[in-house]
Amino acid sequence: MPRFALQLQAELDNVTNVRSAGDDFRWYFKLKCGSCGEETENHQYITILDEQPLKGGRGHASLVIKCKLCSRENSIDIIKDSIKPYLLDNSGQFQTIAEFDCRGVEPLDFEPRLGWTASSSESNAVFEDIDLTEKEWTEYDERANVGVSIMEVSSQFVKSHK
Repeated sequence: MPRFALQLQAELDNVTNVRSAGDDFRWYFKLKCGSCGEETENHQYITILDEQPLKGGRGHASLVIKCKLCSRENSIDIIKDSIKPYLLDNSGQFQTIAEFDCRGVEPLDFEPRLGWTASSSESNAVFEDIDLTEKEWTEYDERANVGVSIMEVSSQFVKSHK
């Protein structure tokens, strides 16, 4: 059961952490079939709440997808206890924020999009419904009278050895 870790990198300014918000958070990926190498045209999304049955009654996964080229059934499942916030201590460095069990498919690209939450380092303000589609976000913390930002967001997938 190959596991892939999604690593995020960002420059945080006056923000202690950035995290996916809730079980309905949508993780958007482009995927590649491990059998024939075909890549999905569009980003597919999965959530913790998604549960689709695997062929032959072998359990469930967050996403079960049939390859358009070779017709192989592939699946990807979120490892629920692996989801972690991106922390200020790691600003500018890659940090694992989630892991995925991938069967017959490999994640190629991640789009952060909507649904992120961040906490101010200067007050107890929490910012919700953050949109990272443009790979950056800025706001003003009125409690502390400072600007807060998440900039230069990038991501990568690495094979996990757990």
